[in-house]
Amino acid sequence: MKTKLHIVAVLFGLLPGPPTASADPPPIGIAIHGGAGALTRKNMGSIKEKAYRKKLEESLMAGYRILKSGGSSLDAVQRAIVILEDSPYFNAGKGAVFNLEGKNELDASVMSGKTLQAGAVAGIQHIKNPIQLARLVMEKSKHVMLYGKGAEEFAKRFKIPMVPNTYFHTPERWRQHQELKNRTSAGRPYRFVFGTVGAVALDRNGNLAAGTSTGGLTNKEYGRIGDSPIIGAGTYANNQTCAVSATGHGEYFIRWTVAHDISALMEYKGMTLPEATHLVVMEKLKAVGGEGGVIAIDKNAGVSMVFNSEGMFRATVRPDGSPDIKIYRDE
Repeated sequence: MKTKLHIVAVLFGLLPGPPTASADPPPIGIAIHGGAGALTRKNMGSIKEKAYRKKLEESLMAGYRILKSGGSSLDAVQRAIVILEDSPYFNAGKGAVFNLEGKNELDASVMSGKTLQAGAVAGIQHIKNPIQLARLVMEKSKHVMLYGKGAEEFAKRFKIPMVPNTYFHTPERWRQHQELKNRTSAGRPYRFVFGTVGAVALDRNGNLAAGTSTGGLTNKEYGRIGDSPIIGAGTYANNQTCAVSATGHGEYFIRWTVAHDISALMEYKGMTLPEATHLVVMEKLKAVGGEGGVIAIDKNAGVSMVFNSEGMFRATVRPDGSPDIKIYRDE
């Protein structure tokens, strides 16, 4: 039993008081995407849909576990994307689409919101996980982007896993390649699925990161490079605002600098993340015919997943730690 003298001593700060409840840990958050475009229940089918949802959950929760254990947002983003690159379901890594010559050319980028450092690779044909190489460019070179053979020579220095170009081939992508060639020659329209993959994350230290990886557009021509490896177009991260990864018709995302525009609207106009993503994707892009979407996370772990196409593979973690996985517009 405490005496009056003890209580007075506590009140005047001479003795420590009772322990107070520890403060809540800083927020963490993650979101991923697996591409946007002509995604409807009719053209997916229940078996295919279940497989996609399972792989999205695997990727999401792998990244989330890294954040939960105190790991960095860069590690979480990279891990989530590697899982999607290794899956034949998405247009990145193993399931990359074919270009006009019947080959696979891959692009990827990653950015740190803490330092604003970034790394990107484009037009590579033999790197198993392009996102790993993009991070090495950021951390181990004096450049931001490396292209083609030069990027692959750089990869050899660090013993990054390399594979024959045929590793990326899948029957589904070859079918799409042939179908588009036939439709183009017959003058018939073709609906794209922009199968880029990406992830954004916030770690316990308040650091944001974003990453994006893709095989590009089916039957792309002339060494075409889209928005995915372009910092400020397909990928952007800044601790003061947000981290963004985009998916869609890259030529529009490049010209409208979509990822950076979202950050700039928050920084200069004081918009919230939902306001900025909606303005850019649902108004600016839509007005000029740019199709696709973005995932984004702000410095408070607020997540926005906005798209103007029929659907977008997307997922985030709810406050209770459970996965929230969506594909269609009405979800």
